[in-house]
Amino acid sequence: MINSKLKIDIIGAGIGGLTLAIALKKKGFIINVFEQAPEIKTVGAGIVLANNAMQVYKQLGLKETLESQGNIIKGFNLATPDLKPMAAATLEQFEEKYGVRNVAIHRGILQQELAKQLTSEQLHTGYELNQINRGEDGLELQFNNGETVHSTLIIGADGANSKVRKSIFPESEIRHTNQICWRGVAHYQLPDAFQHELTEAWGKGVRFGFVKIAPNMVYWFAVKSFKPGKEDLGNAQLTNDFKDFDPMVGELLAATPDDQIHAARLSDLKPMKQWSKGAICLLGDAAHAMTPNMGQGAGQSIEDALMLAQCLGLFNPNEAFERYQKLRLEKVTQIINRSWQIGKIAHLSNPVAVFLRNNLLKITPDSVNTKQTEMIFELAKVR
Repeated sequence: MINSKLKIDIIGAGIGGLTLAIALKKKGFIINVFEQAPEIKTVGAGIVLANNAMQVYKQLGLKETLESQGNIIKGFNLATPDLKPMAAATLEQFEEKYGVRNVAIHRGILQQELAKQLTSEQLHTGYELNQINRGEDGLELQFNNGETVHSTLIIGADGANSKVRKSIFPESEIRHTNQICWRGVAHYQLPDAFQHELTEAWGKGVRFGFVKIAPNMVYWFAVKSFKPGKEDLGNAQLTNDFKDFDPMVGELLAATPDDQIHAARLSDLKPMKQWSKGAICLLGDAAHAMTPNMGQGAGQSIEDALMLAQCLGLFNPNEAFERYQKLRLEKVTQIINRSWQIGKIAHLSNPVAVFLRNNLLKITPDSVNTKQTEMIFELAKVR
């Protein structure tokens, strides 16, 4: 057993960073999590914790808590703008196989539930990283609040624009999709058919998805392509962009306060072949930011957390980092590339191409979707 008294400093209290902290805490490590926000708030939109993520939380003892705070999802529907199905996937077989269910939950609630597992001595808010210095005695974390922390092991869980990553891999490259995603949470009663389903509707250059995350609360997202230099992150055009969709889409938009709708350009991180250097290692979006087209950004961060914690519990840090990357790199790269491709296919605008796409989806055997889902849900084993 490796020395669990090793102090590990985690930069970023997002879902991946907090999950890692919980997993390391359970193994007896001394941990510090540094978060730039002044407090952990119930903000943000929704998230679907797929089977793979829930397997991790089951191991960490959080399965029942998260199920009670969210909504159980039994299937996924890909539809036309009028919400007629093109393809569907049911998830019961994976529930039976792995003993967990898929949960849609408010992202802010998830983050708060994770933060509750840590003490105030372990979770430090208001600590925005300025830079990492390397000295004769090791590493030094300098924060914008004036604090300096001597560190022996650093995990960068600070997102797609990671300062930790830039400090060790300055050549890393963000790729832009030329797509904008709006997200919101509406107080709305979905019809019975949609109570336990994630639905995504594809149109011509636009798509819209929604899922129930709590009683009378629906998380939705809307994505639109744009020409470089002509993007508009405002909300005013949303209703017009989706006027040809089912009326329920317009109702969800109307039921969401304008100041509760958040827009962002979609991008990912060009796949990297190395996630660590010396005593610094990357996790989640800092290592492999991906587009949200497969709903696996957070899920893969959560998997990272479990695998890295298990590796650190069995091996010295250098070997642990190598084994962690070897366990995770191939799967993550596949998902990054597949997610990028789906984003392109979903945003076809040529009517003939859209027609062919939709008909191809309708005739694709369920076994194809099942095989892909199996790949995503299966967790690696640390040896």
